[in-house]
Amino acid sequence: MKLPGDILVSNKVSGVDSKPVRTASVGAVQKRLEQSAGKAGSSTASESDVHLTGAGRQLAAIEQSLRELPAVDETRVSAVRQRLAGGDYQVDPQRVADRLLSLERDLGRNAPFDDSPLK
Repeated sequence: MKLPGDILVSNKVSGVDSKPVRTASVGAVQKRLEQSAGKAGSSTASESDVHLTGAGRQLAAIEQSLRELPAVDETRVSAVRQRLAGGDYQVDPQRVADRLLSLERDLGRNAPFDDSPLK
């Protein structure tokens, strides 16, 4: 059942759909804040008020625009399929190796437990 605010993202790589994610609109959040402030009997600002900064609003806008993008770039997939079918697709093993090593370095920098390697 799809509810307002649910976002379904299909995964064309594995063929499995993600679970729906429910997001509240700014108006719904504001309405809830007003209701909770009314229940408390206070018409002034309280500690539970939430104020978004300009950066917070920008991040929310970016997040929403990312949700609207397709999960897979169909144009790129089509181009690769055509190159594979035509025999024009060449794999550069040095580039693949460099990218794998770069990924490994990036993951190593962000590892939460650098002192305790898994064995």
